[in-house]
Amino acid sequence: MESGGITIDNLFIKAAVDIALNNVLTNSGGPFGAVIVKNGTVISTGRNQVVAGKDPTAHAEVQAIRAACLHLNSYKLTDCEIYTNCKPCPMCLGAIYWSKLKAVYYANTSEDAAQIGFNDQFIYEQLCLPKNQRTIPMTQILTQNYQQPFQAWQHTSAKTHY
Repeated sequence: MESGGITIDNLFIKAAVDIALNNVLTNSGGPFGAVIVKNGTVISTGRNQVVAGKDPTAHAEVQAIRAACLHLNSYKLTDCEIYTNCKPCPMCLGAIYWSKLKAVYYANTSEDAAQIGFNDQFIYEQLCLPKNQRTIPMTQILTQNYQQPFQAWQHTSAKTHY
């Protein structure tokens, strides 16, 4: 779609960039913004609120996903796209896959983000290491009933697969 030589996709990316810029200029959070679109209409926006909300998961994409899910009253965003001013980090990418967004559009790259202090490369590297070599130790602890929740889930008829 075109709008005076500018594509609709460009308008949505510009909206995400504008959210990110406003977040920085108003000292409200990091330089990240996101917009979720369904059928050509913005249904939610998100901005980085990690420090302001004292929440390490309050990235722009996650905030936009939460708002879109509330707006649609669904945990699935299968008919939606996300536009963000930067390529999503590993956490946000996971949330994008879990929410089943159908497309991701972004402006800045991971390398651009790393140049200003937002380097996610170490997370990707950590995920590739064996558990015993990771910076944060991961230890499995088994209790007598550790499998009961999974067994109950497997046998219940009142479940929704996602």
